[in-house]
Amino acid sequence: MSRLLQSYVRGGWHTPPDSGTPILGAVDGGEVARISSTGIDFAAALDYARTVGGPALARLTFHERAALLKTLGLALLAQKEEFYAESRRTGATDRDSGIDIDGGAGTLLSYASRAKRELPNDTVYLDGAVEPLGKRGTFVGQHLYTSRRGVAVQINAFNFPVWGFLEKLAPAFLAGVPTIVKPASPTAYLTELVFRRIIESGVLPEGSVQLICGGVGDLLDHLGGQDSLLFTGSAHTAALLRAHPAIVRNSVRMTAEADSLNASILGADLTAEAPEFDLYVRQLVTEMTAKAGQKCTAIRRALVPEALVEPVIEAVRARLDKVLVGTPGAEGVTMGALASTGQRDEVLKAVRALETSSSIVVGSAQAPEGPGAFLSPILLRCNSSDAAEPHEIEAFGPVATVIGYRDTAHAIELTARGQGSLVASLVTADPTVAREIVLGLAPYHGRVLVLNSEDAKESTGHGSPLPVLVHGGPGRAGGGEELGGIRGVLHHMQRTAVQASPNMLTAIGGRWVTGSAQAEDGVHPFRKSLVQLRIGDTIRSGPRQVTGADIDHFAEFTGDTFYAHTDPVAAAANPLFGGIVAHGYLVVSLAAGLFVDPAPGPVLANFGVDNLRFRTPVKVDDSLSVTLTAKAITPRASADYGEVRWDTVVTNQDGDPVATYDVLTLVAKS
Repeated sequence: MSRLLQSYVRGGWHTPPDSGTPILGAVDGGEVARISSTGIDFAAALDYARTVGGPALARLTFHERAALLKTLGLALLAQKEEFYAESRRTGATDRDSGIDIDGGAGTLLSYASRAKRELPNDTVYLDGAVEPLGKRGTFVGQHLYTSRRGVAVQINAFNFPVWGFLEKLAPAFLAGVPTIVKPASPTAYLTELVFRRIIESGVLPEGSVQLICGGVGDLLDHLGGQDSLLFTGSAHTAALLRAHPAIVRNSVRMTAEADSLNASILGADLTAEAPEFDLYVRQLVTEMTAKAGQKCTAIRRALVPEALVEPVIEAVRARLDKVLVGTPGAEGVTMGALASTGQRDEVLKAVRALETSSSIVVGSAQAPEGPGAFLSPILLRCNSSDAAEPHEIEAFGPVATVIGYRDTAHAIELTARGQGSLVASLVTADPTVAREIVLGLAPYHGRVLVLNSEDAKESTGHGSPLPVLVHGGPGRAGGGEELGGIRGVLHHMQRTAVQASPNMLTAIGGRWVTGSAQAEDGVHPFRKSLVQLRIGDTIRSGPRQVTGADIDHFAEFTGDTFYAHTDPVAAAANPLFGGIVAHGYLVVSLAAGLFVDPAPGPVLANFGVDNLRFRTPVKVDDSLSVTLTAKAITPRASADYGEVRWDTVVTNQDGDPVATYDVLTLVAKS
């Protein structure tokens, strides 16, 4: 008997007591492994995640979680050759494995990097500005995100056994939420191998990840209001999951990525001789053959101007003739097998349904002889653009249908008939065409790629989800959203409006709020190390009079001779100024002169300002004062310094704010 896959639950590997169900290999049809989840206490697994994994993650800041993700991503990349070897048994070529394995590890690294840049070294994420709720400023509000106390349960598809679970794990882990991974059975042996190496690495806190190989039993019955469910698969299964009593009763957050009849449009502005024509053909062939077409983002509908239908078919045929289908790793092979013979049967069944209104122009609807789940690419031509089948039936394999369109409006209409997709692409050289089509497609798609000769060399292609962009789509595509940078992290967190006094809000959020206490102890805050500095530490300085000579010198020195600073008559006629005013950047420069401590010390550098606004014009002989308050302190775990954000208010002699902004500095820890 082949290897019996194990699950990892409650801190240990679980071996099912039965012999399991066979998993057949994609290449030779032989038994690769057996799978079963018999004997798992699913309620206990959820409880373990909530009581062990959740608290362990809650003790870590966003930056600490990010550091663990980075370490894990690098560790997986270092072992990828082992994963590639196992991946070939799923029917994947090394190019396919790169998308799945390298792409999965790369997603961990991308999220780790973004978290360190965009999230605080804290467990709380503040969302938006402080909202004044009273006239005197003693009652204010702030939205903040905190980690939900539940579990992120992911149920994945067979086509990406590595990337599929890592792209869901990364944002949940950063959010401080433990994950239970349930891979699809046909390729679960690859997921189990990678997961085993994750556990052996010891990088992630115990309880933060668990693995279930086999059925989910009564797992969903035990989901509560703090949990979330992330599903990738068919729209039919997604509908069943949404209707599950526990999910409905407890308002469990569910994100689904389902069927998607993605389209690629060849712009009507192009000819067969245009360089973009070749880009279109190459992209279509790539999407048909990568992962043997088993990608939720693959092109299923190729929309081209009616006059270019035949040229596109012939160009695609010429490229598909060079595709060699065979055993992954064998010399010359460019496309592997489908995940299983059962999956191949489903694809051919869909092709026969498409033949109701389309004709096969490349390939055959007959399964090839011999072992394995091999299938050569199939290209169809739609006989009538009004036919329903190409817009309703997805053949989840190396299959695409060429559909002719009359004009741009018709192309948009046809694409929308897919009822919502993950991605569409447009190949055009005309910006006017691009705007019209993109705005027409946007309501029906999670992502739109505009491809031309300018971006082709850097483009990651139609079918490549990126960690920093939305992966998901409306309607038929599931209505969910994954990835999308920090948005993907916040999905697992709870947004809460907190109403309090400024002092309370400062204590709760860890960021100084206008109106809360400021501390002046006689020591310049720039003389304090990161360890010594406290939120609310303040320096007040000034006044400094702004003279006409200052303004003239700044204009001459910088070359900024805008009339409001140099022409008294024109400046007087300006309804905003009524006379000569100081340059805004002169005001900021003079303010810096008021608060900067010139001697070497803990402050290492000023690396920018945020939110700069000029509030009131500064006129000749006005006097400036400045108040600088430590607003946020963010240590960097991997450096001997951290970031300090200073709230800065520059006022005139009447106490009116003339400029407000945040100064950003790097400060030594000791």
